[in-house]
Amino acid sequence: MLRLLTGLIFLFSTVVGFSPEARAHFGVVLPSHDIVTQEDSKTVSLEVKFIHPLEMHYMEMEKPKRFGVFHKGKVQDLLGSLEKTQGKGGDQQEVFTFWKTQYSIKRPGDYIFFVEPTPYWEPAENKFIVHFTKVCVNALGLEEGWDDPVGLEMEIIPMTRPYGLWTGNVLTGQVLHKGKPVPNAEVEVEYLNESPGNPSVVKAPSDPFVTQVVKADRNGVFSYAMPRAGWWGFAALKDATWKLKKDGKPRDVEIGAVLWVRTVDMK
Repeated sequence: MLRLLTGLIFLFSTVVGFSPEARAHFGVVLPSHDIVTQEDSKTVSLEVKFIHPLEMHYMEMEKPKRFGVFHKGKVQDLLGSLEKTQGKGGDQQEVFTFWKTQYSIKRPGDYIFFVEPTPYWEPAENKFIVHFTKVCVNALGLEEGWDDPVGLEMEIIPMTRPYGLWTGNVLTGQVLHKGKPVPNAEVEVEYLNESPGNPSVVKAPSDPFVTQVVKADRNGVFSYAMPRAGWWGFAALKDATWKLKKDGKPRDVEIGAVLWVRTVDMK
């Protein structure tokens, strides 16, 4: 009876295209600080990962195609600074690759760190995944540049300043593809269960609680209120107009614009 039930579940999954492993994927650029003050160390540590944030599940991440920082209208290439490292999240036993580096702040202003990953093949979805991911770090009191587009193929432009956020604040952003708004974009939202300073782990009561979903309006604008202190990821997804080859055949590519912000409890 158990074998029959297992077979029926597999058959249903195959027919409708569902897989229990098809979770929401998020590129991550996680800085040690989102605000650097005069009293802080001017060196920011950064981790670059590909994970399921709430479930603390890692995917193997090849060295990115591009990694850099955008400051005062200029891009600085930081790809050569990335160091390969390994780790595991949650109750995983297998070790996965991610990347880390350090960056020294020298001038005031907003620093937007971004990554374009090497395409990731996802067998469960029969497609490649490319998430253009970014995070903003404010330095030394000058709040300037946080809403500037970096020029990625797809990105979220924050309409709420993406730092200095209290728990419960609303983040509003606009989804752009090649510089133009994406009408009715679907935005997935997840909490990073490995958020520094939050020792307790959130356990979702059922699957819909793992990934929140909001729809943007016709101008690509969306909003979401963040109910817990820590890091929150916002991923707007779209099918690319281009394909990549796998086993000699052209395959679909999911491109995503990912933005990370941090909230803090008001004491």
